[in-house]
Amino acid sequence: MRKKVSFTVPQSTSFKHALLQWAQQFDEVVWLDSNGHNDKYSSFDGLLAVDALTSLVTDSQDAFNDLKEYQNGAKDWIFGYLSYDLKNDVEVLSSSNFDGLEFPELCFFQPKKIIRIKGNKVDFLYLKMVNDEIEDDFNLISKGFFEKPHPIIETHPVKIKLRIFKDEYFKRVEKMLNHIQIGDIYEANFCQEFYAQDTVIDPLKIYNRLNEISRAPFATYLKIWDKYLLSASPERYIKRRKNNVVSQPIKGTAKRSPNKEEDALLIKSLENDTKERAENIMIVDLVRNDLSKSAKKGSVKVKELCKVYTFEQVHQMISTVVAKVSKSKDPVEIIKETFPMGSMTGAPKVSAMKIIEELEATKRGLYSGAVGYFTPNNEFDFNVVIRSILYNATNKYVSYSVGGAITAKAIPEKEYEECLIKAKAMREVLEGADTSK
Repeated sequence: MRKKVSFTVPQSTSFKHALLQWAQQFDEVVWLDSNGHNDKYSSFDGLLAVDALTSLVTDSQDAFNDLKEYQNGAKDWIFGYLSYDLKNDVEVLSSSNFDGLEFPELCFFQPKKIIRIKGNKVDFLYLKMVNDEIEDDFNLISKGFFEKPHPIIETHPVKIKLRIFKDEYFKRVEKMLNHIQIGDIYEANFCQEFYAQDTVIDPLKIYNRLNEISRAPFATYLKIWDKYLLSASPERYIKRRKNNVVSQPIKGTAKRSPNKEEDALLIKSLENDTKERAENIMIVDLVRNDLSKSAKKGSVKVKELCKVYTFEQVHQMISTVVAKVSKSKDPVEIIKETFPMGSMTGAPKVSAMKIIEELEATKRGLYSGAVGYFTPNNEFDFNVVIRSILYNATNKYVSYSVGGAITAKAIPEKEYEECLIKAKAMREVLEGADTSK
């Protein structure tokens, strides 16, 4: 169905920049960048999908059945996203909070053109109708010369506002803690939005800056017409390779220090932090339970528990949970049975999501959802949409949200401080945006 042509490029970093610039001519773009974090679960250094042949855009009602039908019918690569509010298709839940971004709940497309980078090798996977464009496209990207260059977008200073102020945040966390004390939940992820109205940004420029300072393993640039996701996500939601499934929830964050000795102490402190470990272990139990719905009996295993990984901006505590599924298990069903991801909800999951909806001030939408792809042989890989800037160009609305796990031991002031650590990179690139061009 697709023609594959491979090339060798001398330096993949410059090719990546040129590739993303070239992609701006299309209305549908998904770019996934591992930024050199190649572990045993990685499949590529960079993966680009552009130019929809077919697409599925829908609200949450019956969304997973629609996706299953679309994925089964395409029998091809499809790329796209799942918003957090698809929870309403999985459970009897609703979303009625303010939404300034207005992204569809679910969007997937079958791209005419896929370009995959692994080391110095670049694979062009094009549908038959555009096969004759492979050589021309490769030459254009290699030279960094485009007939339709990325347009200069006139921008203005980004003035970030808080959706809820500090005192209000403390009040809402106290309400969350009250739910924990009376036994409604054990843990819940509580998020807050930072936003800017009547604001024009250059999405590609902002993404490149965010990626430069974050170098995250699940970085994403997504463009669906006038809606953009600029993500520096460090977290994998779920991946299927053959009959193996892996999920890598993050719970536990510490700031970085430019001083090596101090940075090493921060790692040690996070490793031994009983509260952070308790948060992580609770979510690992939730992920194990979610995966067991799809997995072969007795196959769910914890490969890594509370391991600290270091990124450009923060240290993170990550666990790795694996399982085996039968060959005939529908890929969309696996996702539906684990969605939304445990790290962004809480335990018990449904109760946590109800309380989250009650206490948060905005609809999450794509934030804490997932971006990724399905392959023709029913494999898939999805990230968690965190550390991300969302932008509706028509509404001129820019948003980023951050959150943290609230448990019985949570101290509202420390939770607020953790939110600011997580927001640092996004705030820097928006407030420090070059508005002179």
